[in-house]
Amino acid sequence: MSTTTPKSAIEQEYRRLELRVAELVTTLAQIKEENYALRQRNELLVAERGGLLQKNEQVRTRVEGMIGRLKSLEHGA
Repeated sequence: MSTTTPKSAIEQEYRRLELRVAELVTTLAQIKEENYALRQRNELLVAERGGLLQKNEQVRTRVEGMIGRLKSLEHGA
């Protein structure tokens, strides 16, 4: 029994590895695109969150001002 592998078996293994590498390259490209899209989405959400926090602070300040004015009217009456 010989320990050497026939050429056809080596060629088949080589083709199988080539296909697997091609699949991995395709998967990597898809993951990169998805990662880019997720990073873009994250940036948008962070910006939106910042805007909402700012608006929330403005509303809180206005409501506190109204409450202060109502209390002063209550004490003045």
